[in-house]
Amino acid sequence: MEKYKLTASALERWIKQAQETGSFKEKDNRSTEENKLIALRKEVQRLEMEVDILKQAALIMGRK
Repeated sequence: MEKYKLTASALERWIKQAQETGSFKEKDNRSTEENKLIALRKEVQRLEMEVDILKQAALIMGRK
């Protein structure tokens, strides 16, 4: 563990996750709430991009 600078608690968490889900991948070990939060953040980002596009379109249409 010292070679990889890994704490005992991190190793224990990885082992527990692997036993519960059979995977070491982060996405396989997220809680339902974490997955919802990630999805909501992506949706907010998409909506913000749409608003920016609409603002630009309004500016262009206002010039005509």
